[in-house]
Parts: sequence; structure tokens; C-alpha cells
Amino acid sequence: MKESFQRRTFLKASALLGSAFGLPFVSKAQNTIEAQIARSANAPKPVGKSVIGLKNAPIAQVRVAFIGVGNRGSGHVQLVHACGAKAKIVAICDIQERYTNRSKEWLEAQGVKDVAYYHTKPNAWQEMCRRDDIDLVIIATPWEDHVPMCVYAMQQGKHAATEVPAAYTIEDCWKLVNTAEQTQRNCMMLENVCYGDEELWLLNMAQQGVFGTLTYAECGYIHDLRELLFSKTEYYNMWRIRHNLTRDGNLYPMHGLGPVSQYMNIDRGDRFNHLVSMSSLEASLSEDSGTITDPTNEFHNRKGFKHGDMNNTLIKTHLGRTILVQHDVVTARPYSRINMLAGTKAFHNGYPSKLSMKGKGHGYLKKDEYDALRAQYQHPIWDKMKAEIEKNGGHGGMDFVLIYRLIDCLNRGTALDMDVYDAASWSAVTPLSALSIKGGNAPVKFPDFTRGRWQEERKLGILTV
Repeated sequence: MKESFQRRTFLKASALLGSAFGLPFVSKAQNTIEAQIARSANAPKPVGKSVIGLKNAPIAQVRVAFIGVGNRGSGHVQLVHACGAKAKIVAICDIQERYTNRSKEWLEAQGVKDVAYYHTKPNAWQEMCRRDDIDLVIIATPWEDHVPMCVYAMQQGKHAATEVPAAYTIEDCWKLVNTAEQTQRNCMMLENVCYGDEELWLLNMAQQGVFGTLTYAECGYIHDLRELLFSKTEYYNMWRIRHNLTRDGNLYPMHGLGPVSQYMNIDRGDRFNHLVSMSSLEASLSEDSGTITDPTNEFHNRKGFKHGDMNNTLIKTHLGRTILVQHDVVTARPYSRINMLAGTKAFHNGYPSKLSMKGKGHGYLKKDEYDALRAQYQHPIWDKMKAEIEKNGGHGGMDFVLIYRLIDCLNRGTALDMDVYDAASWSAVTPLSALSIKGGNAPVKFPDFTRGRWQEERKLGILTV
């Protein structure tokens, strides 16, 4: 009797703990792979109201703080500074003092000296987020830190913008959604590829009917990162290779999937319904670990990496479209995001960009025909801001356009181009693909992070520029 009472007390306490974010408690018996797949689409009760189209009061000068100024964050500091009077850098935090010092030296060389710097202490970022002179927190830290930092920033009344992926568990995706809805603060994933010149051109054509009815797409992240993954200094505590050691699935889908989702109006008239995922055998990292000459590198002669060399994830949407998403960061295949889009009237394939049209034969358009369409449907922001894009750059200019648009939308008090639902839907591919693989490549349903509002057709803000 006493044991039964203690068990009931434990279950009740655990359920209450999960309810803080509206998440259901799951017992051990309910945690089989079959049970996890069966409840993949379950949605917790809302704890706030929808942030679709969220608009806050205009901020004449956005006060920005940064968590993480290593690989990506230092570039964001420079791009926010490039926005001029539209933004002000208030504070910078990094666990490594050498990185805060690097940003400090760069900013002071630009004449910016009234910035607070936080470093060394593991919880210094929380101290910084509690300041009352910050409007926006930009996060560029290891993947596992994104959700707690976004959640805490929003709870302190700040807007949050995080590097990709925004989250890598379904529970964490819901934490982002629920916190954004509860606090009525923006939480945007910094998917820079959505602002690429080629991607915005395709988006314009897709939205204006040039492709006809969209039927399928292929996209991915193909990038040989082995040298960086095995480096002891490139990623803090070698965090990125550790994901390949312990996880199998599509670890990094959003660079390719983000633009394709926008072409197809995902969560704006269509939605991801379910996916099936499978990975090849793992070979490259195990073999390459044997070539490491530094015996102090903990991945010297390391075997047993979990992530296959290639992951293929196939998504089916509610309207019946299919999207193939590939992930390969360990082979010699040349860099590509693929960027393939098919419709009843046109077909595009990336790297290099090629376009074919109905009625134009069985090959790709000739250069003069391609160039004419490129000029006709070029997104206006790339013409309007040509000089600034060339000056500030960042992956060919897409990084600057991303940061500029984020700051500009907050200046004007308009809805951001991408919202927390985009962040959750695109990030959910990683945990759902892992579930599919564990279940023998089983179909796994997507949660509806919009709670039914995906059916509302709404125009992307970037299309109204």
C-alpha cells in the first residue's frame, strides 16, 4: 500500500513538472519506440495565444545583446553594427573570454565603446538577459543551448533570434512555441538561406505562378565538414562531432528545407504531414578518425559513430507534395543545398542554378532566356540594397539581408518574416527522422505547431518589401 502511494505521488509530481510547459508526462512503459511514434503528433494544451502575425510596438533603435560570439556570433555582431542607427549593441556574452575580447576589439575599432561584456561564468548569459535595456537577444551557441536560452530571454521580456537549428527534440519545439505564445515575444530561427538571391528569386516565381502547381522538391545540406568536426579548436568542446557520435537522423535540415517550405507555403496553406527517414551505413568518420595524428584528440581512432554518412528524409505534405531532404557532412561530395523545385509549368535545379520551362524543349533554358527570367523576377531587396549587400556580405550577402530584415521589422513594428512556428516545424525534422530510423524507417507524423491555423493563407513578409 505504501509503495503504491509513493508511486502515485511520484507520477503526480512528475506530471506537474512537465505541465510547466504544457507537456504530458510519459511513463517508462509508454516510452517504447512504437509509443513515441504514435504520439509524435500530439499537441500540449496552449498556455497563451497564437503569435501568427505578431506585431509589437515599433522600436526606433533596437537594443541588441548576443550570446555566443565564436564562429557565427562574431559575424552577427558586425552585421548588426552595419545596420547603423537602426540598432544599438548593448551587451555581449560568451563562455570564452577570448571571443568577447575579439568582438570588443573590433567594436572599439569602429568607435563603439559603451558595450557590456559577460564571460567565463556558465550562467553569465542569464545575468545579461535580466538587463532592462535589451530588446533582442541573438543566440549563436551549441545546438543544445538554443532552447533554454531562447526560453529564458523571452521570459525576461526580450525577443529571441537563434542560430539553426532552433531545437532538436519535439518537447523543446513545443517549449519554444508555448513560451512565445505565453510571453507574446518573437522567437525567430536565423535561417539565412531564405534570404539568398537565388532563393528569393525562386520564391517570387513560385508565388506568382511561374511554376504552376508545385508538386515536389529536393533539398539538403551537403558539406564536407570532416576537417572542422575533428578539430579541437573549431567548435567549443568539439560539440558538433558529438552529435554524430550519439544521434542518427537528419541533423541539419533547415538550410535546404527553409526556402522550400516558403516556396510551398508550409504553415501558410499547407503543412508537413509525415515523414520517412533512413540513413546509409556509417564509414567516413570512423575511417578518418584513424588518420588523426594527435593522440590527445579524444576522437583519435574513435569508432562507433551513430550517424550514417548520408541521411535521406522524405516528407509528405497535407496537399500531397513530397520533399526529399538530404544530409551529408562527411563525404567528398561537392557542397550543395540542391534547391530543386518542380511544378506543372517549370522545373529548377541548383548548383549551378538551371531552369527549364514547359514548351521549351527537354533541356534547360539558354543563358539569355535564363537571364531574362532572373531579371524579371529578381527580388527587389537585392536591387534596392545592392551596395550595402556587397559591402557587408556574409555568405554572398544573405547574412546581411537576414539581419537587416530582422532589425527593420522590429523598427517598424511589423510581423517578422519567419516565426516560431517555422522554427519548430523545420527543426522537428531532426527528432522525427530519428524516430523513423529507430522504428525501422517507419512513417512518423508531424505535430501541428500552429494548432490548426496553418490552413490560413498568409503572405510572407519578405514578399511585401
